[in-house]
Amino acid sequence: MAKYVVLGAGIIGLYTTYHLIHTLGIDGKDIKIIAEYFPGDQSINYTSPWAGGNFSCITSDDEDVLRFDELTYTNLQSILEKIGKSAGLARKKSTELFDTYPGDLKVASLKSYLEEFKPITKDNLPKGVEYGFTFLGWNFNCPIFLSNFLIYLKSLGVQVSRTKVEHISQAFLPKSKVVFNCTGIGARSLPGVQDSKVYPTRGQVVVVQAPHIQESRMRWGEDYATYIIPRPDSNDELVLGGFLQKENWTGDTFLSETEDIIKRTTELCPEILDQPLKIMRVAAGLRPSRHGGVRIEVENIEGKYLVHNYGASGYGYQAGFGMAYKAIELYAKESKIKSSL
Repeated sequence: MAKYVVLGAGIIGLYTTYHLIHTLGIDGKDIKIIAEYFPGDQSINYTSPWAGGNFSCITSDDEDVLRFDELTYTNLQSILEKIGKSAGLARKKSTELFDTYPGDLKVASLKSYLEEFKPITKDNLPKGVEYGFTFLGWNFNCPIFLSNFLIYLKSLGVQVSRTKVEHISQAFLPKSKVVFNCTGIGARSLPGVQDSKVYPTRGQVVVVQAPHIQESRMRWGEDYATYIIPRPDSNDELVLGGFLQKENWTGDTFLSETEDIIKRTTELCPEILDQPLKIMRVAAGLRPSRHGGVRIEVENIEGKYLVHNYGASGYGYQAGFGMAYKAIELYAKESKIKSSL
């Protein structure tokens, strides 16, 4: 029987499992991932496969979140080397544009670790943009990366169980010491958790075939996001987005939104239209957002531990490694488990 349970098989759950093995030194055979959905599945309630998937600067200037970003960015190469080629993860140049200056704290943090960081001079910024820079980023093919990440973890002995947990208490197995609650948007309705602060931020994307575009380009406004993300290990796919619609639960897609996305992204990157536009598909997803930010904390329940790690919204891939590290760190401190943390 597994001693360590990870509830949820999205990107946060997989990062957490990775840390249990590589940070705490837990034998993979002592870990079980329990989830209703696994890589390869599609559901509007399973967020991770729908993500655009890149390292961007969407996050706030909260010191914890800045640290989460840095830890993830600087450790993705190690994950890539472990998973191997065609992992759904690759380096791509990225341009970030901000209608409002993101603040000295955030800019200083980014400058300290982003490779090939280079500010864009004001005379080269588009109209309405106050600040911008280029850097060497990370791009994900989210469905492929999730699948290969899970395959890697299973190769280390990690067990999996497709189970819909009806109450958080059901995640505790007879010999389990701890459950890591990585249920994302499910934390809102899961009995025993029912976090009313969790809410969806809906996004819609248009996936086109565009082999001539190999650079990410992002523009962040006060209430909108326009992004262009080349997808690695794909059929030359380019993800175009998007929307930040709070409290919108629908997984439906809309022609008017598709047209708006194409208009904004081709204005941001006119080179997209250097070749005929070939739309592959349109999709929507629900980012697992949370009022007050991510929840990473430990509960002691009759001598066992429940570690919450959810609420990443649209930055699970780019900050989730750091989030998982903090969750593991808090657990190690609370349980006084021997570790190198």
